[in-house]
Amino acid sequence: MSQAMKKMVAQHMECDEQLNKVETALQRNELAAAERNFCLFSEQLNQHFMLEEERLFPAFEKATGMRDGPTTVMRAEHIDIRALRDELATALQAGEVTVALAVIDTLNVLIQQHNVKEENILYPMCGGSVPDLMTALGFGGGCGGTCSCAAT
Repeated sequence: MSQAMKKMVAQHMECDEQLNKVETALQRNELAAAERNFCLFSEQLNQHFMLEEERLFPAFEKATGMRDGPTTVMRAEHIDIRALRDELATALQAGEVTVALAVIDTLNVLIQQHNVKEENILYPMCGGSVPDLMTALGFGGGCGGTCSCAAT
């Protein structure tokens, strides 16, 4: 897997970890902590989806000419994930712990299924078809992540 795709997978893991922290805080009935972790989760999710929707997907579509392929499916799933995220926000704001935990269960399943498709299908396709992927994603220079320019 390319360095760029490894970074994308790492973002998946960071989002998962933050959502798990929300769940743990709710299970402990620590609403303030759950809300703080939810804000971090939501920010990470937004940044990741923006990176995919504004950079990765267009670069893949341009490189392959596939406009009605896997990126269409991923965009639709992003809509579903955002809707559940918003439902979770509403439950947290209302202090409805049981509802929030149920939404997290559903959200976790949907996110895991989504990530498996991206990591096992879309990302390998991107790695094999998008030229200069590190630069396309804004992760650094054209070296592919093997030199110091990728840190910028």
